[in-house]
Amino acid sequence: MQHETHASHDSKAHGSLKSYTIGFVFSILLTIIPIAVVMNGWLAGKASSIVLMITAVLQLAVQLIFFMHLREEDKPRYNLLSLILGLIILLVIVVGSMWIMMYNMVAI
Repeated sequence: MQHETHASHDSKAHGSLKSYTIGFVFSILLTIIPIAVVMNGWLAGKASSIVLMITAVLQLAVQLIFFMHLREEDKPRYNLLSLILGLIILLVIVVGSMWIMMYNMVAI
């Protein structure tokens, strides 16, 4: 009786040690930067918020590219389209909620 030795998923390589290491280092840096900014009080107010938001978006990009292999996807790009649709829905909900909260405040 012969046993098959191939994996249960595609034969494509999902990533190399080099790409995972680069992604890991970027993730650590993008985690340390906002912690350092907040804990040391280097920036205040809007500047601190902007740094936090930029590092969060960069962290999302690093996770998608290095760990979820979004750029290596074959056509058709259903996962990318699903992600974009989800981000649009999330943006509409967050912006809509902020708009409702900010412009419907009535002084009592």
